[in-house]
Amino acid sequence: MTEHDGHLDGVLTGTRVLDFGRYIAGPYCAALLADLGADVIRIERRGGGEDRWVAPVAPDGVGALYLVMNRNKRAMTLDPACSEGREIVRKLVATADVVVANLPPEVLRSLSLDLESLRRVKPDIILTTVTAFGAGGPWSHKHGFDGIGQVMCGSAYLTGTPDQPLRAAVAWVDCGTASLAAFGTLAALMARGKTGRGQKVEGALLRTAVAFNNPTLVEQQVAQPNRVATVNRGQTSAPSDLYRTRDGWILTAAIGEPMFARWAALMGERHWLGDPRFKDDLARGDNGEAISKRMAEWTATRTTAEALAGLEGTKIPAAPLYSPQQALEDAHIRTAKLLEDTDYPGLARKAPLAPTPVDLSETPGRFRHRAPTIGEHTAEILAELGYDRAAIEGLESRGVV
Repeated sequence: MTEHDGHLDGVLTGTRVLDFGRYIAGPYCAALLADLGADVIRIERRGGGEDRWVAPVAPDGVGALYLVMNRNKRAMTLDPACSEGREIVRKLVATADVVVANLPPEVLRSLSLDLESLRRVKPDIILTTVTAFGAGGPWSHKHGFDGIGQVMCGSAYLTGTPDQPLRAAVAWVDCGTASLAAFGTLAALMARGKTGRGQKVEGALLRTAVAFNNPTLVEQQVAQPNRVATVNRGQTSAPSDLYRTRDGWILTAAIGEPMFARWAALMGERHWLGDPRFKDDLARGDNGEAISKRMAEWTATRTTAEALAGLEGTKIPAAPLYSPQQALEDAHIRTAKLLEDTDYPGLARKAPLAPTPVDLSETPGRFRHRAPTIGEHTAEILAELGYDRAAIEGLESRGVV
């Protein structure tokens, strides 16, 4: 490794990743690897993949999702189904360490991107895949998106009301699966360094959702509480809810006896400390409606700033409810550099991209360059594979790239 701006180069510098992913789970996995220095090549069809156009923000139709999921990557267009396209893929695989593809198994096989086919070209290759349901079950062959994980793991059932379950607006199943796939890929790279062997890393949306909701499932099977949705109110401690203030909303939660005692003192309800309804977190969760009612009375007479100051003074965690615009303007988010304004051709305003969401003191993830335009690096990558200008022009004229 070499020194750069006081830090060592990225831990994955010198590692090549081929990204055949779409939407979030595959592309975000590859983006995290790119943040750490990997040379990630996004391979998409001529004209661009469907995920390029989600939530359009640029004159050419490129969307916000694409800008986030494809930072730090190079991109080429390619028809992997034709014979010349397959040959280019084969040459790329021969130079690669990792292939990322959140595609169904039958599609991987048809494109020769399954592990057996890849190993014939590069014996120590690592294949990182993401499916909706994972292997080994009756739904393994089905396709799916983030929300399917949310509704099948029990999470959406406990969000909203019994009459109107709600899924989260943020694609936490997709992003969680992508992060775990990146984690698995790093582990596979470490294992290869010890054994010389590659392997398949397989993530699944439902697997992630079940894992993240596992405590709820443990409680249900063992204790059988048969919980139902209570909108935003927590059920295993109290207060734990969103509360309206005179000019907005705040969220607060008090967990554990010392914190609840401080909250009771702030509310002027010290006598509640001897009330059997509130003897511990579980009891307070079971009687959370009464506690939330008292908290709501307190916040209703205060501005958001006043309520937050009062809670902070007693060391009770709390935060304001923000719109997306307010989040963009928050002093901490900006000062802590949780967003980095980034150019992209044609944008009316810079795009605020979140850098690597975990920081390493010696080898931090870096924002090196914006997401690529369609086929921006096709000629460059083909030249690296040994194609000259005439050959590249021929591939273009035949619709291969």
